[in-house]
Formats: sequence, C-alpha cells, structure tokens
Amino acid sequence: MKPLPIAGNPLVTREDLVLAFRQLSSPLQPYYSPGSARLELGGTSASYSREVAGYEGFSRVLWGLVPLLAGGETSELLETVLEGICSGTNPEHEEYWGTVLDYDQKSVEMAAFGLALALVPELLREKLTGEELERLAAWLRQINGRKLWDCNWLFFRVLVQIGFRKAGLPYDAALTGQTLDEIERFYLGDGWYADGVGGHSDYYVPFAIHYYGLVYAKLMESEDPERSRLYKERAALFARRFIHWFAEDGSALPYGRSLAYRFSQSAFWSALVFAGVEPFPVGVTKGIILRNLRWWFAQPIFAPDGTLTIGYAYPNLVMAENYNAPGSPYWALKTFLPLALPAEHPFWTAEELPLPEPDESLAVQQAPHLVFRRADSGTVPHVLAFNSGHGSSNEHTHTSAKYEKFVYSTLFGFSVPRAEWGLAQGAFDSMLALSEGDNLYRVKRRCEETRIAGDGLIYALWKPWADVEVHTWLVPGTPWHIRVHGIRTARTLDAAEGGFALGIERSGAPAGPVDTAVREDAAYAAFAGTASGILRMYGSGNAELIQPNANTNLLHPRTVIPTIRTRIEPGVTWLASAVYGEGGVSGGAGGWESAPVVSMAGGELVIHAGADGSGEPLLRRRLEL
Repeated sequence: MKPLPIAGNPLVTREDLVLAFRQLSSPLQPYYSPGSARLELGGTSASYSREVAGYEGFSRVLWGLVPLLAGGETSELLETVLEGICSGTNPEHEEYWGTVLDYDQKSVEMAAFGLALALVPELLREKLTGEELERLAAWLRQINGRKLWDCNWLFFRVLVQIGFRKAGLPYDAALTGQTLDEIERFYLGDGWYADGVGGHSDYYVPFAIHYYGLVYAKLMESEDPERSRLYKERAALFARRFIHWFAEDGSALPYGRSLAYRFSQSAFWSALVFAGVEPFPVGVTKGIILRNLRWWFAQPIFAPDGTLTIGYAYPNLVMAENYNAPGSPYWALKTFLPLALPAEHPFWTAEELPLPEPDESLAVQQAPHLVFRRADSGTVPHVLAFNSGHGSSNEHTHTSAKYEKFVYSTLFGFSVPRAEWGLAQGAFDSMLALSEGDNLYRVKRRCEETRIAGDGLIYALWKPWADVEVHTWLVPGTPWHIRVHGIRTARTLDAAEGGFALGIERSGAPAGPVDTAVREDAAYAAFAGTASGILRMYGSGNAELIQPNANTNLLHPRTVIPTIRTRIEPGVTWLASAVYGEGGVSGGAGGWESAPVVSMAGGELVIHAGADGSGEPLLRRRLEL
C-alpha cells in the first residue's frame, strides 16, 4: 500500500505537529453520525454496545482537538464536535448518550470533556448556549454517583471535577479530594504506581495515572499546591525509570495490555512538558516524543482512507482486548497535549536531543518486575526487558503473553496465541510451554514467588499444574541471555522453549531469503539484518524452527521461532538454554558463534563468556529447588 502523507511529516516544528493532528483527524469527518454524536469507524464490536463505541470514538478525538484549540489553532472538526455535544447530551435527541451506569465505559470517556471544560471554557461558553452548556454539565455530573473500577478509572471523576472548577460550574471539592486519596493506595514508591491495588505496573502508569496527575498538577497548582508538587516530584522520579522503555529509533517497549493505543506510549512525556516538569533537558523529552511519533507514522497502522486501525504495528484483531472498538485507538491523541503550549514555549524552540547514555548496563525496576538492558552500541537500536512475572493476573485478553514472557523486546516484539492447538497456534516465543502430550500447552500464568537480585538475576516459581513446579532463573544480557529451569513434575510432559520471534516479512521491505540453520542442539534464523537463535546448553532436547500462525506477532505478520523441544519424565529435570537476538547482522551468522558457555554441576550454575569458556566466570550461582 502506498504510504500516506503523514509518513512524510518531518515532525520538527510546532506547525508539523499541528499538521499531524490534521492528517489524523481529517479522514474522520465522513464517519460522524447524522447528529454528529458518534464516530462510527468500522464493523467490529467491543464488550459494550455499538452506540457506546460510537460515543467513545467521538470522545477520544477530543484528546488532540482540545489542546489544538487551547493553543490558538482551529479545526474543521470543531463545528461537528459542537453539534455532537449538543446531540449527545440532549435527552430528547435520538443520539443521546444515555444514562450512565456503574462501571460504565461512558465514564471513561468523560475525562476528555473535563479536559475541554478546563482548557477551552471560553470557547465552549461562546459556542454553546447556556442551556446546552448546562446539559453537558448535567450529563457529566452522572459520574459523581457511579461506581468506577478501582484503578486508573478513579481519575476520570477527578478530571470532570477539574473541568467544572475551571469552567466556573458547580464543583465538588470534597468528592475530588476523597477520590484522590483513594488513588494514593496505588502508589508503590520510586515514582511507580500500580493500576489498582495489587494491579500491574504497565503503560497505564505513564499514559493514565501520571498523565492525569500532571494535568491536575498544572491546572490546580494554585488551589492544591501540595498535591500538585507531589505529583510533579513523583513524575520526575518516574521519568528516570520510564526512559529505559524507549529505544533511540523512537520505538517503545511492546508490553502489557492496551497496546492498540499505540503512540500514547509517549503521552507521559507530553504531560511532563505541559506541566513544566524537567527531569531531563527539554530537548531530550522533545526527542522522545517526536521520535516515537515518527516511528509510529512509518508503520502500516492506517486503513487506506487514513483512519487508525486496531492493532499494533499493523492492523491486527488477534492481539486486541475485548474493550477495543473501532474508535478506541484514538486515545493515542493524548500525546498531542503540547499543542496547548504557546509557540514561544521552550519545547518548540529547543533542539531535539538523543537519549542520554544509561547510568547502568542493567536497570532493575522492581515495581513492573522488569530488568532493562539496551543492546550494545553499533547494533540496531534495541531495548530488552527481562521479566520475573507476577503473583496475580488481570485476566484480560492474552494476559500471559502480555505480562508473563521471559523477555520483551523493541526489536522482536512479542506474540499472542491464535488458538489453543499446538506450537504454531500458540506462538510461544520467549516462553517455556508445557503439554501433557495432548498438544495443548500451558505457560506461566502467574507466579508463586518472584525475585530480582541486585545484579539483575531473575527468579520465578510457577505451577502450570498443581503437581508441577517450575523454578526459572533468567540471566539478562545482549545479544545472549541465559534461561535455566528446574522442573519437578509428577507427570510426563512435553516442553518447548521458544526464543525470539523473527519477522520474515516486513511492510515496505522487499521479500528476501531467510537464512536458517538447524542442528540437534540449536536453531537459528536471520532475515533483513536481524537474527534470532536458541542453543541448548544443558539437558536433552532437539532444536527446530516453529513457524507460527500468521498475525500472532505484534510487529511482524509472519515469523519463525527458534525452539528447543524436550520430553520430561516424572521427577526433577534441569534445562538450560542460551537465547540469541540481535539486529544489524550483516550476512552469515553474525554473533551466533559467540555463545556463552554454561555448565551445571551439583546445582551450581557457571557461565563463561566466549566459546572456549576460559577465564573468570561471568556468573557463578547455586540454584536450589
């Protein structure tokens, strides 16, 4: 498909970002309903009704439109959106958005209207009659008495209240304070929140909880200086952790749920700029935002008419959540918050700067259970996040694939199951999959115990069946990392240890040969300068290349996964593998032959660098079940 004009947007100046919003929003005009209160983009459904999905699409465009208007720009969508507000909040209109219930998706989308009331109250008062404005407020006020999920959803009520306050409408200060106090229960320290008590620490921390907290800090600084200061301090602390999630080419780590929101990955940095928080020079923050947008706009994420699709690096319903409707991806417009800043703001005049060099080779982040490592200099930009796993599951779609892989990667992405039968349908990259011999595989779903040592060594205990214990140790590294499993089982099992999923077909790239090599103890594949492999270091098993079902990987529609398959008998079995993944490989096997040497004796794991295994070991650690 021919690239759309947005792919050529240089994204250097404020005018470029304004143009990018117009390029994203202009294709939407034909999809508004007759009364303009719904944005009806496609025929797929979500867990809520088609009418609510249309309202969601309408609302999510406001995350970009409102900052644009606040910054003094105009939009061809303005009159359509104003008409939609009047239709959607009028109980007599056929497109009325309706009564809001407990735990209602409608509450989620109210936050964008709160932002509108806060940033452009004069425009709304000018364009809406007093009766129309009051109907909007009355409709939004329903959120005050409704139950919300005990997670980032609580902030939706807060943003509505901020909007009321800034627009001079009745404002419930006590309810706002109570809600903010409830959110305090999610704070873990070190800048990190969880998305609810006991919840995951994923992108909902930066693009939701911190994002809304920074909006609050900016807009309520005079009314609530102490809480505003606290939110800014926490965001600055978090920024020094979250920067590890980005690669120099602009890509960010594919991890967790709601990845269909795409360039909302950089929305946190936009909120930092909006709130005037500078944990790094503003040029560094600017670079993270603009490179992330450039990376995204170069991907085939658009329909031929220029509208966003559901998916990640290409249209893909396989990886989507049950709450992803056709308009859901437009939450990505939250990253356009800097458009609310005037043209003379330092963000627009600063020189774009690269990512700073990391302070440490391994960045241990206990809250998300991840250890980060950037690929060595000279290779294709690559960030890896090694994962211990979690003690609970949010039970969203493909939760094991999104939260329990051994490692996540900006270069290889990760894969989700297409169906339940066998390794091809399961697409078990960066996982140990276990079966009772019936070709139905189980993977790590939640952990009984996890630890991350100060040197980055990761441990997890997980039980795929009540009588099967798997003790897993990960030794982070690049281009090689080590996995060790001690398995105590009362049943015979088939095991499959998957390496990175290698893309063998890429949009915009000419088709070419896939370089492969398979022997009993190792499997290797390379395509277009990127290579993936796995080497059996201890225990039995045979290597092969699994070709998963199409559209299981988030980055590449077709992949191969180097895999070691093993039969495990009842008792205790030890397995160890070295897993390879690297970009910038030019011909041949690249660094494939530089595998570390792993030995195990008497429960002691010893790792040496290089093929000859000479010199002092890189790691010596006793492992016990």
